Amino acid sequence: MIMRKPGVVSSRALVTLVIIAVLALVPPVAATIGEGFYVDVFTRIMIFAIAALSLDIILGYGGMVSFGHAAYLGIGAYAVGILAFYGVDNGFLQFGTAILASAVAALFIGFVSLRTSGIYFIMITLAFAQMIYFLSISLNTYGGDNGLNIDRPSDFARLVNLSNATTLYYVVFAVLMLFLFLGQRLVNSRFGMVIRGAKSNERRMAAIGFPLLRYKLTAFVIAGAMCGVAGALLANQDLFVAPAVMQWTRSGEILMMVILGGMGTLVGPILGAVAFLALETVLSDLTGHWQAIMGPILVLVVLFARDGIFGLLSRIGVERSRG
Repeated sequence: MIMRKPGVVSSRALVTLVIIAVLALVPPVAATIGEGFYVDVFTRIMIFAIAALSLDIILGYGGMVSFGHAAYLGIGAYAVGILAFYGVDNGFLQFGTAILASAVAALFIGFVSLRTSGIYFIMITLAFAQMIYFLSISLNTYGGDNGLNIDRPSDFARLVNLSNATTLYYVVFAVLMLFLFLGQRLVNSRFGMVIRGAKSNERRMAAIGFPLLRYKLTAFVIAGAMCGVAGALLANQDLFVAPAVMQWTRSGEILMMVILGGMGTLVGPILGAVAFLALETVLSDLTGHWQAIMGPILVLVVLFARDGIFGLLSRIGVERSRG
């Protein structure tokens, strides 16, 4: 069992509470200063935070470097878009379909890719994601490469009005908090211990008698389903879905969010999504080659803050408490 120093634990808890409080206060603060567009900006950030959090479960805790995670984001978004195309705007059905379709895709991809490791695993997940990407382009009925417009947001029996920006914000916030809680319970459970043990020493865990393929495949499916929910939420925010949402570059961006925020922390991907999308917005205004600047920043984070932004903030908190 891994023991952490009390100062580190309390510092990480404090950083987590501050992040949650800041996110909860964005709409009223935005209304006070008259900058309502911040609500849309942070809604998008939280949606990608959900996608990054789902990847962190298999990457940060399981060591599974999936380079096709955006496929589930696209599947979730297209589940909403295609049902809406046929006049089905029931939110329970749309989100249920998004979860099921993403989980089934993750089950198939994981069943094949988890039988390999290392670069082979990475390339297989990338290959499957590209297959799904090109399949979406070929679906001319649903817009092909031009994408598909969605006439109205999901209808949850009029319980919530997702056409209202603030309502959508707090729905996304609630989903993020729910996944944060469930993710914490998952990684601290016996199941999570096995996944983390397999990351540290897969041969030893297999020798003990754990069916690692079953455990890793289950984690893979859970992560895919969670990312599908993020895709469904993204479709409701944009009221548009296109194949670009599942390009391999999008998978790379989600991966960067996890690394930037801190792998194996759950809260780190939220910070990573904030930092990445904020930097993307600022740098893209300055130059069209913003990726060339983002790359060295990521390298510096890996070299000097291996626990990511979350780990860096936690250490600063510990040092201040000691001072």
